[in-house]
Amino acid sequence: MTKLKVDPITLQVIRGAMETIAEEMAHVLFRMSFSSIIRESEDLGAGLFDKDFNTLCESESTPMHIGSIPGYLNGIKESLDDGQWFDGDVVVHNHPYFGSSHTPDLAIVIPIFYQGELVGYSANTAHHIDIGAATPGLIIDVPDVFAEGMLFAGTKLYRKGERNDTMWNYIRRNSRAARQLVDDIEAQIASARLGVKRFKELLERYGKDLVFSACNQLMDYSETMLRQRISAIPNGEYRAEGWLDDDGRNRGERLAVKVCVRVIDDRIEVDLTGSAPQTPTAYNVPFEGSTKVAAFAAFRKLLLDTATSPTRVPSNQGSFRPISVIAPLGTIFNPKAPAAAEARFTQCNFMIDLIIKAMAPVLPDEIIAGSSASISFASYAGVKPDGNYWVFLEVNEGAYGGRPRSDGPDSIDNLMANTRNNPLEDLAMHIPMICDRYELRDDVAPGAGRFRGGIGVVKSQRILTDGIITHESERHTNVPWGIFGGKAGAVGRCDIFNVNGGEVREMPSKFHGLAVKANDVMAYYSPCGGGYGSPLERDPAKVLDDVLDGFCTSQDAADVYGVVLDLDAETVDLIATEKRRAVLEAR
Repeated sequence: MTKLKVDPITLQVIRGAMETIAEEMAHVLFRMSFSSIIRESEDLGAGLFDKDFNTLCESESTPMHIGSIPGYLNGIKESLDDGQWFDGDVVVHNHPYFGSSHTPDLAIVIPIFYQGELVGYSANTAHHIDIGAATPGLIIDVPDVFAEGMLFAGTKLYRKGERNDTMWNYIRRNSRAARQLVDDIEAQIASARLGVKRFKELLERYGKDLVFSACNQLMDYSETMLRQRISAIPNGEYRAEGWLDDDGRNRGERLAVKVCVRVIDDRIEVDLTGSAPQTPTAYNVPFEGSTKVAAFAAFRKLLLDTATSPTRVPSNQGSFRPISVIAPLGTIFNPKAPAAAEARFTQCNFMIDLIIKAMAPVLPDEIIAGSSASISFASYAGVKPDGNYWVFLEVNEGAYGGRPRSDGPDSIDNLMANTRNNPLEDLAMHIPMICDRYELRDDVAPGAGRFRGGIGVVKSQRILTDGIITHESERHTNVPWGIFGGKAGAVGRCDIFNVNGGEVREMPSKFHGLAVKANDVMAYYSPCGGGYGSPLERDPAKVLDDVLDGFCTSQDAADVYGVVLDLDAETVDLIATEKRRAVLEAR
């Protein structure tokens, strides 16, 4: 291929076209899908890749998917049916020891042939509600990867345009939610085929040499911009550590997470040495498809944030090149096969939270206090009167920590997640469940600070049939930290009870295959974020607002924030507040 120097205007036109293709692919995928985890939550990623597996463009959906597909492509290279690609092939892939993020995230990959030459790939990933694992929808306490359901490694659903009916029948007969699974895979294929079509149209309009020259320039640009940002950080090692509640089986045995960020001129190493050994459950993290991706996500957030950066940097391979990741084999972030590794998300989120904490001394205006840094990922399932399963996957919101210039956002997915909530109306229309409560937490206060932490959510879901619940979450014992004088947030909680009475069971942060009865309720309380800066520096008017909204008591206003209120008049006594703060500062 001839390398061309592309003029700035044409470069921006091609950049816009590539980004539009990725977003259109994602839009088609979530609009055509049947499962709410894809259709409503948008737990997906889509993009185009060159023949060397470099990311040319990706949809800006959930950060956990951005940067993951090159791992899939490298795994497919090792395992591809026939050992080669043909025009008209469609591959499905999800094997965690061949580069995938975790087993429920199926990738669909279609090769792009142009004038008889393989020039790249159109691919997407999406989270599926059931692939025939040991328990419906989500698994935690299982012995190995083979209990995670169907494993696909370079498996062709179409070969040279011919449908592989044997494989489609296999898929259809090995899922509790076969109709949704098959239809969602079909949506992925439609999305990937659109990517092929749109990219070929771009090649026809501008020529292969110019398009790929532009893509290479854009990757180099993203790399240069990230290296410039890294170069502004003093060289050194920056460390933070914490722990995870348990592995889903061995209660009370905390799992260490240790992060060392090495800044070396214009590159970064994220070293996870010292983190816990791999677990005997599915609470491990695939290295290529998830551990590395979490590190990429962390530094895109810190250094290439779209809202705060003077220029918008494309999401492509260039933004991954300056970052390398070290995780010793046999540890929680790089398990040895055949260890199970499906429940891998909270570890990634917590790792990002620790990276942010580690960088606080040198990036005080870019970092935030401790976030919920977890995920409440719940699988609800049961059997209908006709003998068929119903399965529902839900991602509950958390909260960010306080920020340098504003409070932490309330009730929102954070860090590595960006999924949307599932509308309650959609829930009631499709499955036998009712949401009894869905609101901001009022049982605890978020972390106090000049900018307070975000407030977590409480959600109570009632199951109307006998069924099974599996739940993956974290931070029931490890409170989100405050920073620069801010106070700690609040830990999460999960209760199971029946609406008709009886005991309330406080559950651990993660549990597997819990049998429940009709009218049992799972009430989840997500962690609240930590505060940023001294509470005594908070705007008294904001303290008053929080008290009136029920997010802070008048006693805490006086004792923590040093703010004296006249609640009858709904005003701040500024003179008394000044005196009160002087007393608290002198302590």
